[in-house]
Amino acid sequence: MGRSEVPPLPFEVAVFHLSVVLLSLVSAIWPTPSPPVSERWHAWPVVRVFPGSVPGHSPSGARVTYLLAGVAPEAPCLTAFQPAAVRPGCRVALRATYADSTQTFVVTVGIAVLDAPGTGHDGSGRPATVRPAAFPGGPAERFGDRQYFAGTVVGSGERYLVATAAGYSDGRVYRPGDHLVPRLRDAARQLATALHQVLTR
Repeated sequence: MGRSEVPPLPFEVAVFHLSVVLLSLVSAIWPTPSPPVSERWHAWPVVRVFPGSVPGHSPSGARVTYLLAGVAPEAPCLTAFQPAAVRPGCRVALRATYADSTQTFVVTVGIAVLDAPGTGHDGSGRPATVRPAAFPGGPAERFGDRQYFAGTVVGSGERYLVATAAGYSDGRVYRPGDHLVPRLRDAARQLATALHQVLTR
């Protein structure tokens, strides 16, 4: 003969609900600790490493929004970066491409995950940098090695270097001596700086 179920006493129910409330409060007051800076690149979700939109500004001071066009799979550093841009101790590379809200400019952002802290440099003109990542069906569809006009590399003693390659969404090819509009140079610098800060602050 089976045992009959005894309903919980009102006091027991009250204690259970109080326990749930206390656990919720403890979680809110003491949230899960953030991973160390050096581990964020794989501990965080992709949408946190590469936000869907990044705010910026034009040379005139007007607000600009850079929108995510696509995220490439993780790749070896020698695949994702031009040879002269790769330094010893680069473990893996992450890449994504953004377009400004007018879809005139496209910028690939490459994050080099390093074994040891590194520093960057503000490249002028067309420095060795990340290889552009194209994505079909959008503004970055024709973005490749021949299409980038400007770039920069940002690092601040953490285990990341963030490099950018910026060009035009219409697929125009860079030729030595081409005039570089300030808006394109600023896009390269702003995205490199913003995504480096995402990972290190």
